[in-house]
Amino acid sequence: MGSVWAYEGRRVVVSGGGGAGMGAATVRHLAELGAETHVIDLKEPPIEVAGYHQVDLRDPDAIESAVDAIGGPVDALFNCAGLPGGKFSDFDTMLVNFVGLRLLTDLVSDHMTSGGAIASISSGAGAAWTANIAKWMPLVTTNGFAAGKQWLQEHPREIASGYAPSKEVIIVWTVWRSFELAKRGIRINCTSPGPTDTPMLPAFEEQVGKAFMDNYPIPLGRRATPDEQAYPLIFLNSPAAAAITGENILTDGGTMGAMAVGTLDLSAFALISE
Repeated sequence: MGSVWAYEGRRVVVSGGGGAGMGAATVRHLAELGAETHVIDLKEPPIEVAGYHQVDLRDPDAIESAVDAIGGPVDALFNCAGLPGGKFSDFDTMLVNFVGLRLLTDLVSDHMTSGGAIASISSGAGAAWTANIAKWMPLVTTNGFAAGKQWLQEHPREIASGYAPSKEVIIVWTVWRSFELAKRGIRINCTSPGPTDTPMLPAFEEQVGKAFMDNYPIPLGRRATPDEQAYPLIFLNSPAAAAITGENILTDGGTMGAMAVGTLDLSAFALISE
């Protein structure tokens, strides 16, 4: 029996696997575990992979062409691509972070059989998802890319600020989609990182202020690394997590849990910008 942690003989797709962030870390570790990895991103992957496809997730035709080129079977999909908001419009942020992600997932999952798995990166910024399920279900249940895009265009107030709403929707959709995918033996989960030292971090500092990010309360006392965010994703898509689906795994160093039970001293959280 092979190791439940290994990826030998498994074909995987990683969106956002270029550059130097969480997706790139995921690509590197998957290579060490023996995966045949195909990367979808605007940036080139950090190592040699089985296939690289330069795709903008705002372009449904490009997404479909890349998936067709990769073909099947596919054993695992890692949705790591995303925009941080800020200089990107609320519309574009939502379109990439959710609508494009959803289309890619639907197309890739068509190449999966029982035992397939999907893991997406959400964020601690999506922590209010449980309170906003009713708000997001009309978007979650739109049929296809064009319908999702139209919903965004017609609901500018709902998507205001872009990033946090997109991350809430990812979680709601993950939980909702897991039921139907489970009938095909396919699992789907997501993670919610806290502040992580990636190339995207300066964009968040620019939006909310460096002081805000420097004082963000993390019980473990430090920011995560891209590698530390890659490990849970790889676990979730491995046979070791065969009983886990429809879950949002907090990978934030304990912040949301401590807030939930009141053990975190919020007075230490400087809500100011430089």
